[in-house]
Amino acid sequence: MNVLVLGATGFIGGHIAKAAYDAGWYTRGFRRDQASTGHLGDLEIDWFTGNLDDTQSLKHALQNIDVVFHVAGYYPARNDRRPLAEQVRYVRTQTEAVIATISQANISHFVYTSSLSTIGFPPPGSDRLADEKDYYQPGDLKKSAYYEVKYVMESMILEATSQGFPAVILNPTAVFGPGDVHLTLGRLIIAAAHGRMIAWLPGIVNVIDVRDVAAAHIQAVKLGSVGERYILGGQNLGIKEAMYQVSQILGTRAPRFKIPLGLIDGLIKIDNLFPNTSLTGNHLQALVRWRGFDSSKATQFLELKTRPFAESIRDARDWFIENGYLQK
Repeated sequence: MNVLVLGATGFIGGHIAKAAYDAGWYTRGFRRDQASTGHLGDLEIDWFTGNLDDTQSLKHALQNIDVVFHVAGYYPARNDRRPLAEQVRYVRTQTEAVIATISQANISHFVYTSSLSTIGFPPPGSDRLADEKDYYQPGDLKKSAYYEVKYVMESMILEATSQGFPAVILNPTAVFGPGDVHLTLGRLIIAAAHGRMIAWLPGIVNVIDVRDVAAAHIQAVKLGSVGERYILGGQNLGIKEAMYQVSQILGTRAPRFKIPLGLIDGLIKIDNLFPNTSLTGNHLQALVRWRGFDSSKATQFLELKTRPFAESIRDARDWFIENGYLQK
């Protein structure tokens, strides 16, 4: 297999590149910054420089490639003040160009890393966890560019499969583990290590290790079905329980009180005042959507295997210490 990883300098993308390399596949990484290697260091993959808005650079990287892992989807910045409609137009244009360019390359597999945000709620009255049959409804979170653009990208790729585009969709839940170079959710671990996690929020979160997510991407090439979505999830944990586990592993004081739901709107307004230092990124305003997920489809068809949350946190902690994000 000759594989191209779009977004190989990122947290998940880097682990996918490593998993492909470890599987003995020729691995090519696509990056915007020719000096960046993410958490891969000197791993001997073949780097190509470009960006998804430059179709010529993408065409160059696609030469002689069999499999594309797309882990470089547009991620709205908290400080991006462009109107939502403008961001959606941008995403549509970029995604359309990416699909067209890759279609011309005659690849055999396209594995798209989507988001848990595109999974909707089960029908009212149904007594089950959310699964792949449930779809986010546009406009459910009108102020969330993140939810809207993730929905648009996934929908366009799913629609392309009806025209023969060989795409499999993977939807990771909350991802933890070593190598979180951009502090996606790792900032929560660092905040806890500094004693800043003093309270817990109501709700449930599904957590999974980044290495298990990467392994599932490799399995998706072997076992995934075109046009199907697979939720990559591990344990469903109460947020309080998850935070207590983190505190115990880090040796810090556990959260001391619960934040009532009535205060959440106020917290969101405060959080939005400091987009560059936010602990929660795009997720606090979507608290009403935090819940458990059913990942049995990936377990059955992709042979998804997951490790305990505590192992992910311990290994993340050790990586942050080794790379200077935390002191011993």
